[in-house]
Amino acid sequence: MPLLKHPLNLYQKTALIASILLCILCIAWEWFLAPLRPNGSFMVLKCLPIVFLLPGLYRGANYQLQALSMVILLYFLEGVSRLFEKGLNPWLAGLELILSSVIFFAVLMYLGPLKKAAKAKKEELKSQDSASNI
Repeated sequence: MPLLKHPLNLYQKTALIASILLCILCIAWEWFLAPLRPNGSFMVLKCLPIVFLLPGLYRGANYQLQALSMVILLYFLEGVSRLFEKGLNPWLAGLELILSSVIFFAVLMYLGPLKKAAKAKKEELKSQDSASNI
């Protein structure tokens, strides 16, 4: 029995892989690469919002993908704010910026056609309803 009932869309695959890489980056960054405090800190938990949204991303759940598109902007903002620190942080922040941008645009590209189809179906149902009332 196959694990997936439907194949993943290219944009869905891209967002999923980039999200997993961003989680790995967040953990490595705050645990041992360039932590805010020596020996790591609780900032490793900053990857949890993405981890909680990964199953929905894998399934293609619209609401969870929409939530991911909003949550990922926080990671983008963190990358921008930490881009001007010293040491390894600018490189890690640059990588975080790239990954968060890839996730954001992949999610938007995945959801775009779904939203257009839903809007067209709504208009079709509305026109059928108005035709039946006549």
